[in-house]
Amino acid sequence: MEFNNLKIYKGKVTSLPEIVKQLVNLGYRNLPELSDEGDFRRRGDVLDVYCVGFEYPVRIEWDWDKISKIRSFDPQNLIFFQEHEILIILPKLKKALKRISYYEELPLQANLEIKKNDFVVHLNYGIGRYLGRKKLSTPQGQKEFLEIEYENKEKLYLPIEKTHLIQKYVNLGGRPPKLSRLGTREWIALRERVRKSVKRYAWELLREQALRELLGGFSFSKDSAWQEEFEKSFPYQETPDQIKALKEVKEDMESNKAMDRLICGDVGYGKTEVAMRAAFKAVMDSKQVAFLVPTTILAEQHYQIFLNRVKNFPVRVEMLSRFVKPTQQKKVIEDLKKGLVDVVIGTHRLLSPDTRFKDLGLLIIDEEQRFGVKQKEKIKKMKVGVDVLTLTATPIPRTLYIGLSGVKAISTIKTPPKERLSVKTYVEEFNKDLIRRAILKEYNRGGQIFFVESRIEDLKKTEKILREILPSYIKIGVAFGKMRSSWLEKVMLSFINSEIHCLLSTAIIESGIDIPKANTLIVNNAQKFGLSDLHQLRGRVGRFNIQAYAYFLVPNKEMISLEAKKRLQVIKEYSHLGAGFALSLQDLEIRGAGNILGEEQHGFIWQIGLDLYCRLLKSQIEELRGEFNISLKR
Repeated sequence: MEFNNLKIYKGKVTSLPEIVKQLVNLGYRNLPELSDEGDFRRRGDVLDVYCVGFEYPVRIEWDWDKISKIRSFDPQNLIFFQEHEILIILPKLKKALKRISYYEELPLQANLEIKKNDFVVHLNYGIGRYLGRKKLSTPQGQKEFLEIEYENKEKLYLPIEKTHLIQKYVNLGGRPPKLSRLGTREWIALRERVRKSVKRYAWELLREQALRELLGGFSFSKDSAWQEEFEKSFPYQETPDQIKALKEVKEDMESNKAMDRLICGDVGYGKTEVAMRAAFKAVMDSKQVAFLVPTTILAEQHYQIFLNRVKNFPVRVEMLSRFVKPTQQKKVIEDLKKGLVDVVIGTHRLLSPDTRFKDLGLLIIDEEQRFGVKQKEKIKKMKVGVDVLTLTATPIPRTLYIGLSGVKAISTIKTPPKERLSVKTYVEEFNKDLIRRAILKEYNRGGQIFFVESRIEDLKKTEKILREILPSYIKIGVAFGKMRSSWLEKVMLSFINSEIHCLLSTAIIESGIDIPKANTLIVNNAQKFGLSDLHQLRGRVGRFNIQAYAYFLVPNKEMISLEAKKRLQVIKEYSHLGAGFALSLQDLEIRGAGNILGEEQHGFIWQIGLDLYCRLLKSQIEELRGEFNISLKR
């Protein structure tokens, strides 16, 4: 809902406390204690909300760049009334108000926008089709409503202020849903039937959590002076979401339960910093940390960053990957067993039978979905009795679903780093002239280019094409996972040092590589990549304040599968900052949940929609936790 849709009433008052006093007299409760500019900055930054609500809260998105330029606050205020809600906005902040929307703490958290003709689920009336907005005459004058069509062409007109009662219907890869009938109790009866049926499934999901609860976990100490010093060495300003995520992680670690938390944040939004602070905290209590990553390149990058951050502390960090010589690997493994290594960063080499720890306290997993089935089984064994922190930009459907249903604790980092620009994204058919222009444009502004192929077998053919269409002064390097490690390391180092202008590679670069000058990405045969892969690849560019471009190329738009078309449409549409979580929800819709959750649960979700299903499942999980004394800090 845009700012202009609100009714505005001006009220001349002298201070915020006076406003709060007046509202208390009107019957409002649970009002924020905001008394001056300092309170606004301290609490507004963290909460992202500056409002009071009678029935339900309101979420506000601010343009923080404009707010930062405000130097003085006028005591005269504007009060925004909208039915039962009252928002208090200082006049100079009016231009900084980007967007306002009504919300509840629902599983999907309004991550999916509702468009005309989308199916929606009304909490009390069931599944309908959204037809758009419509103005109707009321005793109070013209008002705007949401028009929703139900079975037999019956219409429901929902007042704008009741938007929080509907959510987009997520169709998990199946037939369109059956529209509900108005004027009957069918929907209420169905909702109750599903609620009773999910109880058994809720217990199945809780069993692993219950086992972790029974085993317990190490209770880490409060932050030490060194912890504060380590965190101050972070060269950037933490975002509000980073602060919140770190607070949740530390609370988990300091409890006597074994942590199992997912940090979900877009590429480059600061998940690694949260993980490093958690790792340092574990080391301060003489516990060892394993940092498991999917690629050698990512392991190398994390290793170098960690070494730099702990250089002033007596913390030993080592790496295990094929970039490390066998003799050195053997030494690292021996020292791990003796407890002489504090933090080890590595690929699947960490999962080898000979890798043992003297006292492992924290396991950090970066992009767990990129590990194979056998490796995941070994990860499960490593998890027993230790705190686990999983990092992801685009959680796979099962991980996302388990988080939405309340089994796994999730911390989301949605605040983009300062001055970050969204990546301009294009989906085009393969065209040599387009490729040439895109590469030359990036080269001429002093930048570098990633060119990604889906298969190793295609690299030679593509390299030949690039050398034919590009001037000889543009240096091309080739990289893929099965290269001899010394060659791969040499190519990557040359690209990092700008000796190579265009890096032609497989998807090996999708995780971790961070090159400030690389701001154009070209992905050939993009239809062969999954949605999360495309998003991860796009995350290799645009990590700073330079406009970046991503080109996803296909042989023929008409010849690719319907599912591939959906993926490419979604990746193009969701190119804004912080789109990773919403992309995961779209991925869940495209791929479906039948093979993830089982046919019975899939059927329930088809009947009532994913959002309501997750809410019912969450309530059953909370009920079971109460019965069996299973807790989960959220």
